[in-house]
Order: sequence, then C-alpha cells, then structure tokens
Amino acid sequence: MWRSDDVYDIVVPIGYNDDPVVPGKGSAIFLHLARKNYEPTEGCIALARADMLSLLLICGPDTHIKILEK
Repeated sequence: MWRSDDVYDIVVPIGYNDDPVVPGKGSAIFLHLARKNYEPTEGCIALARADMLSLLLICGPDTHIKILEK
C-alpha cells in the first residue's frame, strides 16, 4: 500500500472479519498512523506515531486486538 502522506508508514493488520468472512460486516481493517488532526479513516483505527510505537513495544505474536461494535 502506498500513499503520498505518511499514514501507511506503519500498518498493522487486525484480521477483522476474515475467519470466516461475514458479508456486510466490513473488511480490511487495520491500525495505521493518524493524520495530523485525527481526521476520520475509512473504517480503520488510527494512532499518533508515538502511540503506535508504544503499542507495538508491548505487542507480541500472541497479541489479539478485538473490535467492539457500538
């Protein structure tokens, strides 16, 4: 993936709705870097670079991220 800004400099796949795929529940959700003013994403989760790096320091191969519905 490539963008002219830096929001995809760090991308973490979440694996949302992929095992099994449920039609209408969305897909391709991942963590990426936030834009300067935390502008909305297209359904992903965006963090400031410093927060992303802090999170990645405590994550490991067995870390699971759960997306909660409203």
